[in-house]
Amino acid sequence: MNTALKSSVMLTAGRCAAFLPTFFIPVVLARALDPAQFGTYKQVFLVYSTLYLIAQLGMAESLFYFLPRDPRGAGRLAANSVAFLAAAGAGAGLVLAAGASAVSGWLGNPALVVGLRLAGIFLFLTMAAAPLEIILISRGRHSAAALSYFLSDALRAFCLIAPGLLFRDVTWLLAGAIAFGLARLGALIGVLGWEFGGGLRPNPVLLGRQLAYALPFGSAVLVEILQGQLHQYAVSIRYDAATFAVYAVGCLQIPFVEFVAGPACNLMMVEMGEKLGAGDRRGALAAWHETTVRIALIVVPAVAALLIGGRELILLLFSERYAASVPIFLVWSTALLPGVLQTDGVLRAFAQTRFLFLMNLLRLALIAATIGWLLSAFGLPGAALATICALAAGKAAALLRIARLFGVGLREILPWRALGGILSAAAVAGLPALLLKGGVRLPILPMLLAVLACYGAAYAALLGPLRIFARAVRQPVSGALAR
Repeated sequence: MNTALKSSVMLTAGRCAAFLPTFFIPVVLARALDPAQFGTYKQVFLVYSTLYLIAQLGMAESLFYFLPRDPRGAGRLAANSVAFLAAAGAGAGLVLAAGASAVSGWLGNPALVVGLRLAGIFLFLTMAAAPLEIILISRGRHSAAALSYFLSDALRAFCLIAPGLLFRDVTWLLAGAIAFGLARLGALIGVLGWEFGGGLRPNPVLLGRQLAYALPFGSAVLVEILQGQLHQYAVSIRYDAATFAVYAVGCLQIPFVEFVAGPACNLMMVEMGEKLGAGDRRGALAAWHETTVRIALIVVPAVAALLIGGRELILLLFSERYAASVPIFLVWSTALLPGVLQTDGVLRAFAQTRFLFLMNLLRLALIAATIGWLLSAFGLPGAALATICALAAGKAAALLRIARLFGVGLREILPWRALGGILSAAAVAGLPALLLKGGVRLPILPMLLAVLACYGAAYAALLGPLRIFARAVRQPVSGALAR
């Protein structure tokens, strides 16, 4: 097992360790709160997450680019990033608190006012602490980053779930979120002192370089967040809070897949940055191929399993109250497939931030042009479908650009043979699971467990004959790479 794979497994293990408490945040809150309250909670965090990702302007993620390239200036780079994020978080939090009444009127939910004001405090704390794991990963502290992922996600789950169960009120839930934000900020301060000591001081010259890289990337993120969350705003504006709760349940996030793709992409960016800095494009392309196959080995069968057992999963987790969320969930699950291709990470490694902006602008335009028609034609699932179609179009455009950057053709830009084997195995493994589901009548939990076990066993059995894992690790370098 090479160093990159070991680090990827370590970081993934850290995220997976917090899988259950993180995953069950919306599950527990959906049962503890009535649909209108749960919809209000989801609307508060929708607005919060939008500002949290946009207001960073790429300064946290830019550390993945700068820290591996400039180890001597790491303390100054980190200080610049943290200071900028703290100031931006304070400004964004004040704007959110001041505009709480206007936003609640726009979304048609007066109950949002108090929640949005508290979310402003939470926004400041979490933005200031955003670089925590990024610094650890970029400095090669993969064990510490894995532990940080686990402790942070577990604490966040506790701080949200406990007030929700005790008080069944969104206000107390946000008070718990603020407590989590304080703890995370304290952890960042400790890491900064441990890593950099006296070298932690801002540097205006380096800040200018960071902003030159981050601002175009931040513009791309701005558009990316808008296109990624536009479907939720469209539903929230058109329908009441209780209906939005149904849609939000259908758009259930599966953190396990994020835990796999996120750390793998972060490590790929660091490795590609080192290879490209040394002029080794062959090595950078190999890192992209290996990362793609490793993610596909887990994400593709996970999507197939969600499609087969999606109905049972939603009813088990959220009860019959959210049965209308099932069609939305089945459509939304397919949005995980494009995540196999971590094209944004490759483009960022090449500093293609302007192209990222244009690509995300294209996706935003596609969603804006189609979401109204798809909502009218297909109801709530249509909003999710608009996002998925735009996401697929953006991935296609990104692949064309990446092929040009590496100087290879479309045949060489992806490990097609390995990906084809994984897709085939995932599809064939679904047949016995579907036959079992159609031929046996069981309660929801036993049915879900039986279907998932059947699918998992069939998929695992197919991996050996197809030698997919061997191709993922030892696949011969493509013709263009060999040249």
